Amino acid sequence: MCGSYDRFVNFNVETEREEDARWIAEVVNLPGCMAYGTTREEAVGASEALALRVIADRIEHGEVRPAPSDISFLAA
Repeated sequence: MCGSYDRFVNFNVETEREEDARWIAEVVNLPGCMAYGTTREEAVGASEALALRVIADRIEHGEVRPAPSDISFLAA
């Protein structure tokens, strides 16, 4: 197994506005986990949903041990 999560997991989300006016949000702790939105809030929400799917997939495939019991996202 590649790793585990503590009982409480915090993910940092960084946002940036692109030249075409779209917003991009990236979950820094999960490389490649990023999403676009027409608003900052939409991009953050989409990146959070994607992060949860990535974590669920890793748990299903035995890449992490215990499922986190409390997850929070901190948008920068």
